[in-house]
Amino acid sequence: MNLQQVRSDGFNAVGMGVASPAERNRVLRNTYALLALSMVPTVLGAWLGVATGLSSMMSGGVGLVAFLVGAFGFMFAIEKTKNSAAGVPVLLAFTFFMGVMLSRLIGVVLGMGNGAALIATAFSGTGLIFLGMATMSSVIKRDLSSMGKWLFIGAVMLLVAGIANFFIQSSALMITLSVLAMGIFSAFILYDLKRVQDGFETNYISATLSVYLSLFNVFQSLLSLLGIFGSSDE
Repeated sequence: MNLQQVRSDGFNAVGMGVASPAERNRVLRNTYALLALSMVPTVLGAWLGVATGLSSMMSGGVGLVAFLVGAFGFMFAIEKTKNSAAGVPVLLAFTFFMGVMLSRLIGVVLGMGNGAALIATAFSGTGLIFLGMATMSSVIKRDLSSMGKWLFIGAVMLLVAGIANFFIQSSALMITLSVLAMGIFSAFILYDLKRVQDGFETNYISATLSVYLSLFNVFQSLLSLLGIFGSSDE
């Protein structure tokens, strides 16, 4: 199941002050730096989950409840601490948690004959998507604020459908949701980075959280698809 961040996109810049160019650049640099740093606890969490067998406990209803309660609890804590010194440690703790949650999928894929190659491919593909969206965000000049509500609706629909498929267990629906998630969250990366570059997002912790969640979903969806179509038991 994909994680969709609860977003509030009714913030249109009309009537609101925006950050200065220097402030925008500072927020963008800090966002990229913190995003890179967040990969470390994510990898550690995934490794710990696989190495300790914790990933096997992340299946069924227990895993679903732990995922929803932990993820939304962490996001609430991040929102409350984003303007304090505790903001970065809380965000990094969240990314560690997300790594642990990802470990079940990682463990399944590693059990395939070419599992390591599939993970490397998913990682590289996610990196290329991020690079493409980051480049587009610096090139596109038009305001993308209107995308927000449509992306939010798409994310909510994915969340509902993902929870439903937890009970239905439809492979066709899972494939469809994975493809849609890759498209929606790739667009979210563009949208969130553009918000920073346009001065509408001035908190780099919030910006990092938004982009991280999109990257997480793109990677998870791509890895799921590769696991289905690219597995080899040789």
